[in-house]
Amino acid sequence: MNLTAEHDVCARVLTEHDIYLFREGSHARLYEKMGCHLVSEGGVEGARFAVWAPNARSVAVIGDFNSWDPGAHPLHARDDGSGIWEGFVPHVRQGQAYKYRIHSNFHDHQADKGDPFAFYWEVPPQTASRAWRLDYQWHDHEWMASRRTRNALEAPISIYEVHLGSWRRVPEDGYRSLHYREIAVPLAEYARSMGFTHVELLPVTEHPFFGSWGYQVTGYFAPTARYGTPQDFMYLVDTLHQHGIGVILDWVPSHFPGDGHGLAYFDGTHLYEHADPKQGFHPEWGSYIFNYGRHEVRAFLLSSALFWLDKYHIDGLRVDAVASMLYLDYGRAEGEWVPNIYGGKENLDAILFLRKLNELVYQAYPDVQTIAEESTSWPMVSRPTHLGGLGFGMKWNMGWMHDTLDYMRQDPIHRKYHHDRLTFSIWYAFYENFVLPLSHDEVVYGKGSLLSKMPGDSWQQFANLRLLYGYMWAHPGKKLLFMGGEFGQRREWQHDESLEWHVLQYAEHGGIKQWVADLNHFYLREPALHEVDFQDHGFEWVDCHDTQNSTLSFLRKSRDGRSTVLVVCNFTPVMRQNYLVGVPYGGFWREVLNSDALFYGGSGAGNLGGVEAAPVPAHGRFHSLTLTLPPLAVLYFKHEG
Repeated sequence: MNLTAEHDVCARVLTEHDIYLFREGSHARLYEKMGCHLVSEGGVEGARFAVWAPNARSVAVIGDFNSWDPGAHPLHARDDGSGIWEGFVPHVRQGQAYKYRIHSNFHDHQADKGDPFAFYWEVPPQTASRAWRLDYQWHDHEWMASRRTRNALEAPISIYEVHLGSWRRVPEDGYRSLHYREIAVPLAEYARSMGFTHVELLPVTEHPFFGSWGYQVTGYFAPTARYGTPQDFMYLVDTLHQHGIGVILDWVPSHFPGDGHGLAYFDGTHLYEHADPKQGFHPEWGSYIFNYGRHEVRAFLLSSALFWLDKYHIDGLRVDAVASMLYLDYGRAEGEWVPNIYGGKENLDAILFLRKLNELVYQAYPDVQTIAEESTSWPMVSRPTHLGGLGFGMKWNMGWMHDTLDYMRQDPIHRKYHHDRLTFSIWYAFYENFVLPLSHDEVVYGKGSLLSKMPGDSWQQFANLRLLYGYMWAHPGKKLLFMGGEFGQRREWQHDESLEWHVLQYAEHGGIKQWVADLNHFYLREPALHEVDFQDHGFEWVDCHDTQNSTLSFLRKSRDGRSTVLVVCNFTPVMRQNYLVGVPYGGFWREVLNSDALFYGGSGAGNLGGVEAAPVPAHGRFHSLTLTLPPLAVLYFKHEG
């Protein structure tokens, strides 16, 4: 064996230190040692296998290389009590399928399981793992060198949420989904042209049921084979980076499905999940809940998180369903859950896991972000662990989303009775580092598209949607918009169909698309709209009390105070002439964005490019602007002195 091959084998062998960290729950790179690794031993090409199955009577590797014969290549249990079975199997080649035949000590249970650490799987509905190497030559050096700045909390972050299987499809080939390499350049060019800074991918981790959108995961170390190989997915990430677009991965450590080849009942016992269904089974989702109190399970999940950052250059992890992890009674009635040792409903093990996760991620990659989908008022989600927080970089603002959509659904004549739905968000806007999400969850299960939620006739619906986006892009917080929303898709999202790209032949849809692009590009270059998203000195109300007219006006300010943007929203279809708005400075205020402009599909009302401030006091300020407020519209003004 040459020295390189010998070193490769040694690097794949579990050491005593690995076992110590594994059993302690702190090993964050188990994927380097566990699973299947193609190596050469004694001059023979093959693969080393290692799998955790502490309650197994026997474990064998079955696959294409041994005609799926369970007697051909048994693994051997380590004698250190770790529960790991390992061994070398000769003549295993790249791409060959395999599983573990696990015979349990309990109930004579026997099952063929996929590899929890597999880098690649068969294309569903096939369920075997594949032997695979992750070699790839990256070309995103410029992005990686600059991403600390691009991912910073003071940076402009506008996220385009994408489901790869339904963004575009190929009508000439049975309307199949695009492969990773096919979608790479079109998606990258589109996101860049639209001004988005990041793409967030609904889970690409391998999952058996396409209709789960990736949220029922069986392969925590593998991109789904539906769209290509691991290297094909690397090419997609690489291409997005070369176009200046960051990649956020939707990651699901909260639950997993009960499919027979997956993690559930892995060695004939409840290994990864709690044995008690009151703790280990999710009644709403019909899936299993990880046992975060088990050290080896924590190490498995920590390793998955670091894996995507290590091997795929992922720029952020959006952690799904954090609330379901934090609360023992999540989705459960009285008597259906087990209190913690203090009698409370907080999942203490999950809290410790999430804190450890964020500490490890930011220690290894201070230039990425973790983002929590957390739908409750749990305190300090996006605050450092040393201050008592959970340690996430950011958190989805679900309260803002629900209140804003509820308000926008109202007929404008009734909006004055719901004005507080708009103003309430500022009371808590700076307690967390918030992302404002209009995500996939708001356009499925009969909820309709964002456009269909808007009241009024067709013109008013489009005007309301432009108004919603203008208000959202001006509100403190980073931005997230699900695909199709940027051009006003009419029907709700269908995961097994393409987006309604054909509607762009109609001017009103093209107007929405242009409006979102212009919002993004102004947001990118205007520090007042992004530098101080998470502190109150970047925001100032002008008038939040004009409930009768359903208007809002506020200021956004840059960190150094040199850049100021005035935002005025009119949430009624009534044009308001000679509307007085107080401003902090005299001089000219240029109208930089107007959602009612003709080329967006509006009526063309506005302020002829800008207004000179008059020395007339209003709203507690010494100067004011006399404005024309177009119907159902938002105006942005920039002070130019």
